[in-house]
Amino acid sequence: MDNINLIVSKNVKQIRQEKDLSLDELARYSGVSKSMLAQIERGVGNPSLSTLWKIANGMNVTFNALTANPKEPYEIVKLTDIDPILEGSGAIKNYSLFPDDENRHFSIYYIEAEPGYGWQSDPHLRGTVEFITVFSGALEIKIEDRAFRVGRNESIRFRADRTHSYHNDSKELLAFHNILYNP
Repeated sequence: MDNINLIVSKNVKQIRQEKDLSLDELARYSGVSKSMLAQIERGVGNPSLSTLWKIANGMNVTFNALTANPKEPYEIVKLTDIDPILEGSGAIKNYSLFPDDENRHFSIYYIEAEPGYGWQSDPHLRGTVEFITVFSGALEIKIEDRAFRVGRNESIRFRADRTHSYHNDSKELLAFHNILYNP
């Protein structure tokens, strides 16, 4: 883990630049001197809690935005690095590519199912919507009492806050992306 002063340094500079603020402007908004802000951004300052709160308030961000390890502006996800959730003795593999662990309100999954396999899903949270795109095979989706067949290079969107099921309706491996939007 990085030293907290280096974390704060990266975050203050990044947020200030994203908000298109000069050091002079941030000094005026926060009440922290320009020289202290410059030291903090260089990682040589040792700001007090009070100073960090002033900076956070001056930039209109949470205190945690200054103290949390900064995230890279990109993330590469490799399927080979993910342990899938298995169903049907491994005939169904669900890879969580981007879980909803950052309050994004959505998650993205890559799912594979062997021919003839399927599963039932209980209703998700109220208002949840699924967006599915099939890359190979054919997916039969049953939503309550309606059935839909979604083939290769086709997509479907549906309210997932009701009982629904998925089934590989082909003789080849079913592969699809499933995006869940959670309001």
